[in-house]
Amino acid sequence: MRRKELCILLTFSTTTEAMAMEAHASAHGLPGRLIPVPTVIHAGCGVCWKAPIAEKPRILAAMEKEQLPYEGFFELVI
Repeated sequence: MRRKELCILLTFSTTTEAMAMEAHASAHGLPGRLIPVPTVIHAGCGVCWKAPIAEKPRILAAMEKEQLPYEGFFELVI
């Protein structure tokens, strides 16, 4: 069983937006991965980007710099 920890989740309106985040993260060495949206969150496309809480400034800076769209931002223990 995986240990639960505080992380950031970015939700997206469309699967295309989620895939753009995944491609950008892979190309630029950003940590995280796509996961199904937890049931406590409602999001448009059903997947979200999960990353360690320590990477919050780096992830949000990349999203802003590259103008990558996202629907919501959450800090959750999952």
